[in-house]
Amino acid sequence: MGLTIRPATAADEAVLVAYNAAIAHETEHKTLDPAVLAAGVRAVLADPARGFYTVAENDAGEVVAQMMVTFEWSDWRNGWFWWVQSVYVRPDARRLGAFRALYREAQARAAADPGVIGIRLYVERDNARARATYRALGMAETTYGVMEEYPLPGRTSAVR
Repeated sequence: MGLTIRPATAADEAVLVAYNAAIAHETEHKTLDPAVLAAGVRAVLADPARGFYTVAENDAGEVVAQMMVTFEWSDWRNGWFWWVQSVYVRPDARRLGAFRALYREAQARAAADPGVIGIRLYVERDNARARATYRALGMAETTYGVMEEYPLPGRTSAVR
């Protein structure tokens, strides 16, 4: 399968929303509020300061994979970390190099920007296959864990 990697556009909104809903269901067994999810996707597409989506298209022009990158400033290192998020590869395109191609594109873009100092992502502790994939791409596991307070007091969750 040939793949074309390109930036997502507003025309990709419906597939990005669908794939994000699929990620939440597959990985965390959660159903996202469709209106909140669509607004979140539109916000990234409309404002590059929030991040960007990259998609992989097959030879038929179908989006078969997506990846979002967001940004974190590191005062300790005086530079930007890019966070890989919202990765989804359609089941029929898995294990065919779609994520690798998306990641390599992000790597190349990050390397071209002298302000970017690293790439990070979250991975579930029990997802051995994903961890092996990320290690094969050159990533290393850190000692950091993730803690959160969500939703904030007095707010409702967009996840059911």
